[in-house]
Amino acid sequence: MSVDELVDTGTRQDMVSAAQAMVAQLESYGVEYVFGTCGHTNIALLDAMGRSGVRFVIARHEQAAAHAADGYARATGKPGVVLLHVGPGMTNAVTGVLTAAMDSVPLVVITGDVPSYYYGRHPHQEVNLHADADQTAIYRPFVKRAWQVQRVADLPRFVERAFWTATAGRPGAVLLSIPMDHFSRQVPRDSAAAYPLATPERPALSADVASRVADLLVAAERPLVYLGGGVRRGRGTDALRALVDHLDIPVAHSLMAKGALPDSHPLVLGMPGFWGLELTNQYTREADVVLALATRFAETDASSWDPRHTWQFPPGKLIQIDIDPAEIGRNFPVTIGAVADVTDAIEAINAAVQQRAPASRTRAGLRETIAITRRTLFAESRQRGTSDRFPLRPERILADLRDALPPDAVLVTDVGWNKNGVAQCYELPDDGRFITPGGASTMGFGPAAAVGVQIAQPERTVVALIGDGGMGAQLPAVPMAVEQGAPVIFVVMNNGSHGTISDLQSANFGRSYGCDFTGPDGKPYSPDFAAYGRACGADGYTLASADDLGPALRAAVAARRPAVLDVPMVNEPVPTPGHWNIKDIYHGLFE
Repeated sequence: MSVDELVDTGTRQDMVSAAQAMVAQLESYGVEYVFGTCGHTNIALLDAMGRSGVRFVIARHEQAAAHAADGYARATGKPGVVLLHVGPGMTNAVTGVLTAAMDSVPLVVITGDVPSYYYGRHPHQEVNLHADADQTAIYRPFVKRAWQVQRVADLPRFVERAFWTATAGRPGAVLLSIPMDHFSRQVPRDSAAAYPLATPERPALSADVASRVADLLVAAERPLVYLGGGVRRGRGTDALRALVDHLDIPVAHSLMAKGALPDSHPLVLGMPGFWGLELTNQYTREADVVLALATRFAETDASSWDPRHTWQFPPGKLIQIDIDPAEIGRNFPVTIGAVADVTDAIEAINAAVQQRAPASRTRAGLRETIAITRRTLFAESRQRGTSDRFPLRPERILADLRDALPPDAVLVTDVGWNKNGVAQCYELPDDGRFITPGGASTMGFGPAAAVGVQIAQPERTVVALIGDGGMGAQLPAVPMAVEQGAPVIFVVMNNGSHGTISDLQSANFGRSYGCDFTGPDGKPYSPDFAAYGRACGADGYTLASADDLGPALRAAVAARRPAVLDVPMVNEPVPTPGHWNIKDIYHGLFE
């Protein structure tokens, strides 16, 4: 062999495909699972993945892949990774990626694209009616950043930027669009090692701001803490518990923050707003100082920001702390606004409060009032849950769930009764977890997201509590659970309707039209979801009476297999003590 041949051989041995280098980079970042679908633009990456320690979770629809990656990310705190195909593969995932983005969930979306040298020539499935190879434009309204890779040499740098951007600051979704030919191009074997992933350092709350916040809380007569979806259990909630216990401060929470402090805590009021209790709305209206942590004051949690119903700033003083500066003061004027990591902020504020007011405080009658109201809420809900009516009342379903599930079960909901009713009147056990789509309120989130949660936490019982509309929207989640050996229990609250919207239409327009499922004869229609589950290889449970639900749930929990429970349910609206401006709009009342 000549010297030139030896040099050439050595050079080739130091080169690998960009797909191989990218998979090595993903492994170095701690990626264990990638959720997605195959296509001719991404199979080179899939081939490299199949020769690695990264496990690919195949989905039958890209929206299911995105929701599963979202659920995995919410359960682990790590970025979910989604792999898509050009054009329709990418557009099918839009709703799933949007859902994660709106809830500040870190998601890295990787999609193949048409060959780089065919841009603008209308190669197969190119998105180009407005501009050549323009598929990244589809995601721009909701991702933090979209990269279109032009040179294969840039790929490892863009991968590092994608993971950094998804997790730094306010977490969210990002997009990497990669021409298919780049996956097969050769790059140096060590190219990925040049871009290690650092852990983002999140901004701390300054001592001066912590002191000012502490002064306001200590001096307040009617303080209140309001928790948003960015608050996670851990050090921050330990400090939060110490803070509110020390100053005897009531705590309200947004929809997504249910469970951040346990429902059993004596100072937890529950949700404010449209689905909130009147007591909670009273306390939020009358508070003179509100410490709002990692919340955007969503419309339904804030009664459409109408001061007559939930929040009043002024005269109340708002202290708003968030990792995203754009959220501070967006909906209400602030007395103190600070950009900071919420965990660090709570710890700093608690330390400053303890220093200023060493003696703990007691607010006469506060805990007793909360306890009576909460006990009444849960007791009345449980009382309604004793009904033997069939089809079942929704609160009977919640009561049987509460009795049958282990205390650390994870409830993954969709939209409708399963989301709003659970958030309002389901007493979540201290070790339980509630996961729901808050920002986008996506119907169809629950089934596949539950599979992602189960993959992340295989030892826990995971229940997808969903309506028949949500189950029908994401049927591919069931075979995905079977294929992955993920023992998700799909509980379908089947009222033969998009029930929440049907109720809303009936209440405001006098009838329901276009919201209820019927056959050609006009009679109610529903697929047999239990039979569908069995057809997919899961267990299927068909209920014939109210007394069948509890035994079916206990059997499904014990079996540790994917299961579908088709639960006939009457259509009852969730109580709405608060306000939502859409009702005014229906009646011609506008701002």
